[in-house]
Amino acid sequence: MASLPGSARVQLGPQVVHGRRDRARLALTFHGQGPVSMADELLAEAERAGARVTVLAVGTWLEQYPQMARRILGGGHELGNHTLHHLDIAALDASGAYAEIAGCALRLRALTGSIGRWFRPSQTRYATALIERTARKAGYRTCVSYDVDSLDYTNPGPDVVVATVLGSVRPGSIVSLHLGHPGTVTALPAILRGLARRGLRPVTLTGLLSPDALGR
Repeated sequence: MASLPGSARVQLGPQVVHGRRDRARLALTFHGQGPVSMADELLAEAERAGARVTVLAVGTWLEQYPQMARRILGGGHELGNHTLHHLDIAALDASGAYAEIAGCALRLRALTGSIGRWFRPSQTRYATALIERTARKAGYRTCVSYDVDSLDYTNPGPDVVVATVLGSVRPGSIVSLHLGHPGTVTALPAILRGLARRGLRPVTLTGLLSPDALGR
């Protein structure tokens, strides 16, 4: 897990919650499923602002919309694994969890040539020890959690999403957001403007957590 909150350096272990706190960057991460039109609109908005995001995609969503893999990567964004069916992975046994992680990894590899660097468990904020072990078996050294939950999936309205994110972000934050929610699409421009006013630059997870970014 990430180092203690006051520490500048973060060592990547089996789970990470945030990046370094002493650099003016953060990661906007999107759980990937929902209508393609909303995903396109959201990615285009990020690109207009010069932001790069990470989409942690559900495997069945990629199977239904294979063009989205190219769209995400072609926009300079990053693509990762958010399980095959978006089940409650913490309730599964080891074989079930592995099937969920490896199943999405297979679809990522088929579409992009890579399983992606990052895995986020479905329907749980933190990976259990079993999930961490199973993710490593599937090829993911680090499970990605987050320190800012936008709660956008509850559809509280765009103003609430903006206030929740901007009220909680810090340098190094990993923000949890979702594709497929109209309020998130509407909220994103204000979020990006608020981050820019604070001098915080949205980068991909690799841009936030790579060895160079971690100062190792």
